[in-house]
Formats: sequence, structure tokens, C-alpha cells
Amino acid sequence: MKVVVLGAGLVGSPMALDLAKDPAFDVTVADLRAEPLERLAQTARVTTRQVDLAKADELQTVAREADIVLSAVPGFMGFRTLEVLLEMGKTVVDIAFFSENPLDLDPLAKKRGATAIVDMGVGPGMSSVLAAHAHAQLDETTSILTYVGGLPRVRRWPYEYKAVFSPIDVIEEYIRPARYIENGHLVVRPALSDAEYLSFPEVGTLEAFNTDGLRTMAVTMNVPNMKEKTLRYPGHIEKMAVLRETGFFGAEPVEIGGAKVRPIDLTAKLLFPMWTMEPGEADVTVMKVIIEGTKAGKKTRVTYDLFDTYDAATGIHSMARTTGYTATSAVRMLAKGLFADKGVFPPELVGRSRPCVEFLLAELRARGVVYQETIEFP
Repeated sequence: MKVVVLGAGLVGSPMALDLAKDPAFDVTVADLRAEPLERLAQTARVTTRQVDLAKADELQTVAREADIVLSAVPGFMGFRTLEVLLEMGKTVVDIAFFSENPLDLDPLAKKRGATAIVDMGVGPGMSSVLAAHAHAQLDETTSILTYVGGLPRVRRWPYEYKAVFSPIDVIEEYIRPARYIENGHLVVRPALSDAEYLSFPEVGTLEAFNTDGLRTMAVTMNVPNMKEKTLRYPGHIEKMAVLRETGFFGAEPVEIGGAKVRPIDLTAKLLFPMWTMEPGEADVTVMKVIIEGTKAGKKTRVTYDLFDTYDAATGIHSMARTTGYTATSAVRMLAKGLFADKGVFPPELVGRSRPCVEFLLAELRARGVVYQETIEFP
């Protein structure tokens, strides 16, 4: 089976490596940058293609022979990339996390007889799969609350943060308004708002803040209270809020010395070198999903916990493992015919199928990514 991976970055490359280990797949990796492609070609059984994925004709050429396309392009390219692939009738797993509504492409996918599983990372992704899985087991669900974050193992001043996925998509988390459901109503709040502090045994106290990770669950699930928050080391909110409110994340050009510069481009140029993971630098992924409701007349709380770390043996970062292996597990799920519906499907719709959930959890467990389930009756 031919699989094309779009993007050879922090997550794209580990996904290609994972799929290339499977003799059932013939893997091609496409990217504009020569360096990551050369590294992959030296270490894995993959074909590499240096193409500009932002150009529809080049994207179509590289995807034409694919049975399944795995899209790991940056968020700003994600919607258009998916649209082109669905127009081609392709089966797609997507982790681009774009700002547009992926369900807007559902009619096109159905028209072309295509299947796309979108947002199939860790959170959103497995967080939504597991939330929907627990929701299906309860008689009534009253709330779903998700906390998730990828962090450097060692905190270093000034930001105590490193970008464990596309840095420009990290900045997007700080400026995109956050949507959540409260008492059955849609609420829109600024990103970085409503700070709270949680303690995790493996990393200590972290701060949580609103981001737009609830995604399609706001319309696909009838639960009166749903919210997703991002986790960082304490103090991160204030730093990012100061940058945002000062205008450093602005997209409108400002004139400096006769030249027009977008503030976000300058900010990215300064921040990204400081946020780059060094070779061998360890990261961790922390996630907690809490689903509350009733079962057989009893109040019930289902909690899923994940704590994952950098794999020193392979040199693969935890965020790449938890995000990427979720996506490659979805590729295998599609290849085995466990999910064959046509249209655009966010992860919570996949989570309605027990066989799919069990398959994904088993595939992740085989790669050392383990979710712990706890059921309580408070």
C-alpha cells in the first residue's frame, strides 16, 4: 500500500519512520526542504520528493499514486491542502490543526467518495477519541475537560518552553480565540485566559489556560460542559500575553526605517531559535481527560491520564511520539478497513467505534504510549 507523508518536520519525520518499518507500506515523504529529506533517506526505507506542497499542481503530482495521504503540513496550509486531496478523492489522515472548520469539506469528501480523519494527534486527537469513547459508555455525560501540553523536561530561562511541533502553530494557540461549551451554550474567550494550576506527580505544578482545542466537539457532541486547556510551566501565560497585547503577534505590517514588516514575522525570527529543541534534549507530554456523568443512576467519573517522555534510544521526541503515532495508528486502522465511512471525520466520531478505539490504544501501547483509565463513583 502506498502512503505519502506530507511534511518532514518534527512530527512528519517520525511518522514516516514508523510507517517505513511496516513492510505493508511503501512510504514517500514530501517536503520543500532538502535537509530533512536527506536525513530520512539515509535512515529509513522511504522515497523522498522535494516539492512545494503549497502549490496545488506539485501536491497533486506527489499524491496521485497514494492510497493514503498523511498530512503534517503547517496549520496555515492545512485546509487548502486537505481540500486539494479530497478533490482528488484521496483517503487522508490529517494533523495540520488549521483554523478553518474541517467539516466544511465534508460535502466535497462525500461527493468524491473520499475519507478524511482530521485533527488526529494527541490533543485534539486521542483526547477527543477517548472523550467520545467514555461518553458512549455513560447514560448521561455532563462535562468533558481536557488538559494537555508538551514541555521541555528541563526548564530554561526565559521562556521555559521549547516548540515540540511547528513553532508558527504554537503562536497560533496564543492568538486564536478559544471556544468552549458552558451550560449548553457556546462561549468564546481569548486564548491564554482563565488560568488555573494543576499538580502532576511527574512534573509538579503546571498552569492551564484556554486554547481552541475543543475544535469540532463543540458541534458534534451534545454535552453541556466541554473545555480544553493547554498546559505550560507557571509564568508562561504572562510572557505570551505581554507579547500578544504589545502587538508582537500582529499580522498587519508596520513601517520600520522605510520597510514594512509584519510583527509576527519578526517575533518568529527571534523566538524560534530560542524554542528549538537541541539534539538529545528531552521533552514530555502530559494529558488528562476527565469525563463526568451518570451510569445506572450513579455519578461516574472516567479519567484518562498520559505521561510520555522523549525516547533516548530512537531520539524521537515525546510530542512526535504521542501525536505522530496516533496518526500512523489511524493510517493502519484505515488500511485494515476498520473505518471505511466516506466524509470528513474528526477524532470524536472515530471514538464512537469501540473496535477503532481498542485498535488505536493497542497500536499506541505497542509503541510505548500508554493511556491509564480510571473510573470513579464520586
